Amino acid sequence: MKSEMLDIFPKLSEIPDSYQIKGKIHQKKYMIDGEMKTWNGPMEEVFSPICLKTSEGLEQPVIGSYPLLTEGEALRALDSAKKAYNNGKGVWPTMSVTKRIEHVINFINKMVSTREEVVKLLMWEIGKSLKDSQKEFDRTIEYMKDTIDALKDTDRASAKFEIREDVIGQIRRAPLGIVLCMGPYNYPLNETFATLLPALIMGNTVIFKPPKHGVLLHSPILDAFQTSFPKGVVNTVYGDGKQIITPLMKSGLIDVLAFIGTSHVADILKGLHPKPHRLKCVLGLEAKNAGIILPDADISQTVKECIMGTLSFNGQRCTALKIIFVHQDIAETFINALITALEELKLGMPWSENVQLTPLPEANKTNFLSDLIKNAVENGAKVVNKDGGEANETFFYPAILYPVTSKMKIYEVEQFGPLIPIVPFTDINTALEYIENSNYGQQVSIFGKDPKILSDLIDPLVNQVCRVNINCQCQRGPDTFPFTGRKDSAEGTLSVSDALRVFSIRTLVAAKDSDLNKQLFSTITQERMSNFLSTDFIF
Repeated sequence: MKSEMLDIFPKLSEIPDSYQIKGKIHQKKYMIDGEMKTWNGPMEEVFSPICLKTSEGLEQPVIGSYPLLTEGEALRALDSAKKAYNNGKGVWPTMSVTKRIEHVINFINKMVSTREEVVKLLMWEIGKSLKDSQKEFDRTIEYMKDTIDALKDTDRASAKFEIREDVIGQIRRAPLGIVLCMGPYNYPLNETFATLLPALIMGNTVIFKPPKHGVLLHSPILDAFQTSFPKGVVNTVYGDGKQIITPLMKSGLIDVLAFIGTSHVADILKGLHPKPHRLKCVLGLEAKNAGIILPDADISQTVKECIMGTLSFNGQRCTALKIIFVHQDIAETFINALITALEELKLGMPWSENVQLTPLPEANKTNFLSDLIKNAVENGAKVVNKDGGEANETFFYPAILYPVTSKMKIYEVEQFGPLIPIVPFTDINTALEYIENSNYGQQVSIFGKDPKILSDLIDPLVNQVCRVNINCQCQRGPDTFPFTGRKDSAEGTLSVSDALRVFSIRTLVAAKDSDLNKQLFSTITQERMSNFLSTDFIF
C-alpha cells in the first residue's frame, strides 16, 4: 500500500486526454444586474489537489483563478438584487408561478449542456471521483426537476378559496426578499443549488458566493443564469468572505442567509446583521454522527455500511459516520472485518476506474488529520490498520483508531476526513450519553437485530437527532425526506418540499363574505387580473 501511495500521482502525459484541462481557467467574469462584468483586479489562484509528477518532483498545479472582488462590487450586487426585488414589486417576485417555472426549466435545459465541463472541474478542484462527480451533477438536475413538481403540488393545493367564519380567503406562499447563498466545498454544486434553486423559484432574488474550493466549476453555468432569468434576479460574488460578505450582512438588507459550513462562521455572519430578528437563517452546519453497533449486529452488513459511511468521498461529508461505538464482545471481530474492507478500497486519481480514495482539497488537511492521530496515540489509542495515517502531499490513507476515549480530541472534534475512531462499550449508556452531551444533533446509525433493544434506543434518540438510521449509514437522501439537525448542526429544514417553505412565507388575501366581495374575487380570478389571487391549476 505504501508503494501505491508513493506512486499515486501521475505525470501530465499519463492523464487521459478527455480528463485533462486544456490551459488554465481564469474566471474573470462575475454577474451583476444581468450583465457579465469583467474583473481586472487581483485574482486568487486555484490549486488542484491532484499533484503532478515533474522533473523537479511533485507539484500541486494551478488550474486557474477567480476574482478577489471588493466591498464595492459586493454592494453593487446587493443593489442589483434589491432593485430586482423592489420591495416585492419587481418583475420576478410578482411573476406567476407558471412563468417562474418556465424560466427555471429553461435554465435546467441550458445547464445540462455543461455537464461534461462541470464534472471535469469537480474532479480537478475537489478531487471527487468521476462517478461521484457525475452523480452530483445528475442529482442536482433531478433535484431541480423534483422542486418544480413539488411547487406545482403546493400551488395546486392553494388554487382555491376558503370560507371560514364569514371570511373568504386564499392562502398562498410569497417570497421573503434577498437571499444570500453560500454552499460548501464538499458538494459545491448540489448543496449550493439545494438552497439557491428553491429560493429562486419562490420569487426571491439571490446573491450567491461559490465555496472556496469549487469556484471554477460554476463558471460554465453563468451564461445559463444570465439568459434564463430577468436581470438582477441572480448575482454572483467571488473573493474573501471578510471583504465581500461582511458588508452584505452589515447592510441589513439580506433577508435570508442560506449558509452551509461551520457554526462558528454562521454565528459571525448572523452577528453582523443589524436587525437579527428580521434575518431568516437556513443553515447546514457541523455534525459528529455516531454509529452504534450492538452485539447482535450482522457484521458483514454493518461493515459494508460503516465503510461507506465513514469513507465515502474520503469522509468529507456532514452526514458521514464520524465516530463508531462498538460493543466490546464483538469489537475485535468488527475491527478485523473493517480493516479487510478498507484494504479492498482502491486509491488513485478521480478518473481511475472504481476509485474510492482520492486526494484531499483543503490546504494543510493532512497535517490536521495527522495531529488528531498523534493526540489519540499519546492518550492510549493505536492505529490498527497497516499504513493508516500515511500521507503523500494531498493524499491521506485512512486510519482506524482504537480504543478511542473521551481524553482524545478525535472524540469530539469533527475530522471531516478519512479517520475512523472506534469506541468500545459494555453499557449502551456510554453511546447514549455521548450523543446527549454532543454539541451536534444531525443523525445516528444503529446496527442490531433485536426489536426491543432497537425500539428502546429509537425513542430517546429521535429527541436528540433528526434522523435515526437502522442498519444503514447516515445520509441525506432521498431528497423528499426532511434534512436538518438539532443543536449546532442545522437551522431550518431542507428537502424538496421543505425548501420551498423555508424560502417563503404563507400570506393571504381575505375579505368579508358578502356579495360585493364574492363578485370582486370572481372577476379578478376569471379575468386573470392577479398572479397571486388565482384559481389557475398548474398541470
